[in-house]
Amino acid sequence: MQGVYHSRADYQPQESPMPDQYVLVEKRDGVAVMTLNRPERLNALIPPLNDAIEQTAHDLGQQDDVRVVVVTGAGKGFCSGADVKGWENAPPGSAARPPRRELTAPSSQLVLPFRQMTKPVIGAINGVAGGAGFSLAMACDIRIASESARFASLFIHRGIAPNNGVSWTLPRLMGPAKALEWMLTGEWIDAKTAESLGIVNRVVPQAELMTVAMELAKKIAAMPPIAAELTKKAVYRGLAQDLLPHLDLETHYQKVCFGTEDFKESTQAFLEKRPPKFKGR
Repeated sequence: MQGVYHSRADYQPQESPMPDQYVLVEKRDGVAVMTLNRPERLNALIPPLNDAIEQTAHDLGQQDDVRVVVVTGAGKGFCSGADVKGWENAPPGSAARPPRRELTAPSSQLVLPFRQMTKPVIGAINGVAGGAGFSLAMACDIRIASESARFASLFIHRGIAPNNGVSWTLPRLMGPAKALEWMLTGEWIDAKTAESLGIVNRVVPQAELMTVAMELAKKIAAMPPIAAELTKKAVYRGLAQDLLPHLDLETHYQKVCFGTEDFKESTQAFLEKRPPKFKGR
């Protein structure tokens, strides 16, 4: 489900977005900006938004004109997690109050579309990222946070175990001891602390967040798409492989790249001392 992306300066919050506007999309220069659009609830997750995230990520992954995806949130938050308060306040039996078991996305719904996507995904974390919203941020390949961003794995406070892959991601980013301490206390941390723990790549002023994220996205989008795709695959497959089979995998991926038009173009551009023009072939 896709709508028209608006910059935050132009965006007017809506109490009830149309179904095709839960996720807004803008594409330019090989980059798709994917904006979660429930700003009045800090982009808290409800089933239609969960579905829109999954469908939009799947669609963008299939589009040849998209080389990099940037994920952010409308308004002051990235994603505050499942909309528990909205569920509690909604009239019983209404569309806004589905059975509690349907309130949160299935564990694969928010994570796999981004990890299975061959294109790099950059999270532009503009504010609160809590619970399942934190899991969503961690599902991005690269994370840039604004100075106002805050992070928490809130599941323990709700009496539930973590989901959406955060118990897989965090130990790999910060080690099992720190990951356990954080998930067992459910404490909030600020952006600078998140950077020091290695869960965000960098922290920038709020006003510069999208500029910095787009600059990085465009830089990556200018690279040969097949090589970028195989680089992402190699990194994640390496998390579950021993070194020897991984060396074989790297050799295979390089052979694939040697057979592409983009490899020939990179060599020709180097010899001609000009910028290469990669076509993803």
